[in-house]
Amino acid sequence: MFALPPAELAVHPGDGEFVQMHAEHSMLGGLLYLMCDDLGSVIGLLKSKGVTCANPVEAEWGISTSVRLPSGGEIGLYQPTHRTMIEARST
Repeated sequence: MFALPPAELAVHPGDGEFVQMHAEHSMLGGLLYLMCDDLGSVIGLLKSKGVTCANPVEAEWGISTSVRLPSGGEIGLYQPTHRTMIEARST
């Protein structure tokens, strides 16, 4: 369990090919992206702590990178260029 500041969740349809086994069943897999306001600053902060990030990539929805975890897996980190649900709720 994690205590979080305001957060949002987006669910996008998949093609059904991304699965993982859980309790002897094929479960749909998922990707995790953490959102930030200033990707360049966050990458710099992570780098100063010895965390490796991929080169940033620009897309129509934002600027993203991936962060390597101690396990060797990676999670996404992005700065949105779209209006977020948090912004939409505050207006």
